[in-house]
Amino acid sequence: MTMRLVGKYLNLSSIHKNFLTCSKIGFHPRVLHNGPDTVEELLDRHVVKKEKFFDDEDDKLITQRRLTTTRREALSLYRDILRATRFFMWPDSRGVLWRDVLRENARKEFEDARLESDPEMVTRLLIGGRDAVQSALDKLAEKQREEIDKKQGGRDQL
Repeated sequence: MTMRLVGKYLNLSSIHKNFLTCSKIGFHPRVLHNGPDTVEELLDRHVVKKEKFFDDEDDKLITQRRLTTTRREALSLYRDILRATRFFMWPDSRGVLWRDVLRENARKEFEDARLESDPEMVTRLLIGGRDAVQSALDKLAEKQREEIDKKQGGRDQL
C-alpha cells in the first residue's frame, strides 16, 4: 500500500517538475483543474448574488433573447400546425379541403399576432395554440376510432 502511495507521489512530483519546466519556456500545458484560486473566488462563484440593475443596453439584450425564444416557439407551433393539417383530407360544405381551410386560418392568426410585443400575451397565444392543436388531434383520433368501431361492428353482424 505504501509503495503505491510513494509511486503516486513520485509520479505527481515528476508532473509538477514538467509543468514548471514548461511554464519557464512559455509553453502552458492544459491544466485539468481550472477551479478558483482563492476562497473569495470560490464564494464569488457559488454564493447567491444580489440582483444586478441593468442599463438600457442590457434590457435590450434580454428582450432580444426573449423574443428569439418566443420566435422559435412560434415557428415550432406553426410547423406543428402544418403537420397536423395533413390529416384533414375531406372537403367542407363548399368543397374546399379542411386542410387548406385550417392552414389559411392559422396563417391569418399568426399574421394578426405578429406585432404583439407583450411577452405575457405572446405566451398566452402560444399556449392557446398548442392546446388547440392538441385538442383537434385528439378529437380527430377519437372520431377515427369511432369510425373503425362502426366498421368492425358492421362486419360482426354479417
